[in-house]
Amino acid sequence: MGASHGIAVSADRPRADPVTAPGADPVTGPAAAAIPVPCTGGERTVIPLDTRRLFRAEFPALPDRAAAVRRMVAGHLRDWRLGAIVDHVVLATNELFANAVEHGSSGPADTVTITVSLERFGRELRVEVADGSPVIPVARKPEPTEESGRGLAIVEDLALDWGTEPPDPGARGKKVWFTLPLVATS
Repeated sequence: MGASHGIAVSADRPRADPVTAPGADPVTGPAAAAIPVPCTGGERTVIPLDTRRLFRAEFPALPDRAAAVRRMVAGHLRDWRLGAIVDHVVLATNELFANAVEHGSSGPADTVTITVSLERFGRELRVEVADGSPVIPVARKPEPTEESGRGLAIVEDLALDWGTEPPDPGARGKKVWFTLPLVATS
């Protein structure tokens, strides 16, 4: 699967949900149709596009917070009826969180922000992990005997795309993101 490396600020990745902005009327017509996504057991779940799907949480940059991150991401995806992709999203998010804690934090007072959202009219799931370090992650090819260094390779294998972006205005560091398509099952 392809990957974007380095700073990737893309005009085709809007920061606000294009379907319903706060205070706006829902989109009507073909764009407002529901998107069927795969579920467990071959079922199809329908996500109405006029529903905003986004959550953001901040965690202390501590390794022992990884379980809470995994539970939070899995819980929200199940609430959104995206159970079929929970394992992939949780694993990739866990790898990015671990990297943020190990390489993007200068101490226990630092935080890591996790954002999960539906984008492209509900056809794509995007996960962002923001930390306080401006250092851009680089995918490695570790030796078979090395115990670490595979996190970004795992993300690359699981995700449709991944990359980095500058932090939100007023913040320091960077965001590392990945996306997964939500395609209809036939």
